[in-house]
Amino acid sequence: MLLDSASLYFRTFYGVPDTVVSPDGIPVNAARGFIDAIATLVRTRRPTELVACWDDDWRPAFRVAAIPSYKAHRVVENEPELGDTPDGLGHQVPIIADLLEAAGICRLGSAGFEADDVIGTLATRASGEVEIVTGDRDLFQLVRDDQPIRVLYTARGLGNLETVDEAWITAKYGIPGHGYADYAVLRGDPSDGLPGVKGIGDKTAAGLILAYGSVQGVLDAARGRATATGALTAGVLRKLAAAVDYLAVAQVVVLVRRDCPIPDVSAQLPAAPADPGRLAALASRWGLQSAVNRLREALAWA
Repeated sequence: MLLDSASLYFRTFYGVPDTVVSPDGIPVNAARGFIDAIATLVRTRRPTELVACWDDDWRPAFRVAAIPSYKAHRVVENEPELGDTPDGLGHQVPIIADLLEAAGICRLGSAGFEADDVIGTLATRASGEVEIVTGDRDLFQLVRDDQPIRVLYTARGLGNLETVDEAWITAKYGIPGHGYADYAVLRGDPSDGLPGVKGIGDKTAAGLILAYGSVQGVLDAARGRATATGALTAGVLRKLAAAVDYLAVAQVVVLVRRDCPIPDVSAQLPAAPADPGRLAALASRWGLQSAVNRLREALAWA
């Protein structure tokens, strides 16, 4: 099980009331929710291995160099390394990291890469079943049935997870189950500052990927190297021609990397806390004893 940690702690920050505070009144709602989320996932999904994948760089230079607008709207003046982290959340991220370390739950990032890339690398390395927990559609591109790799999509909450496989993607978007990245290149994603091809929306993007299989297939058809169909109208050809510079670099941004320089680590769920004294002290300091106890029960710690 691979956790998109930022996606999860943003969700718990907004999903758990900010009245959940430490003994001295500091908000710890995201931290409590994050630990409770792990306990719930362990109890209900029973993974044998789990990694909390981390954003060591939420806006990597190689993606910004390709498309400068990438996440540019999230940059906060004087604090570019934090992005648009809301008030009340930033101080909780180190608390979550400390709790994971003391519990012995693997947390892994890679300098210069996003958590998505860590997830892509670990999923590619895995030899067995992989479940990716995220609210980010970008990771749909990793879904495959043959391994299998599935996404547990949190858009409707941890109590109502959607299991995303290739059939789910086809039913949702009308594209081949492996075609999400190419679909996203054409359609774009305003939440990430990814412009897409101007004038091509969901329906047209899906039709093009269904007809030609990939962005490269669409471009080959547009250049007369493959048979054109009704999906490639004169209007679509004009839109593609106007977006040629964007299309040349878009996949650098959209494609999740699968080659992060990350070490081989043990992702086995701990049979006991790595540092019981520190975990107890952290739970007491932040008023998270109940959440830590729920994690203890889920992991069957004595």
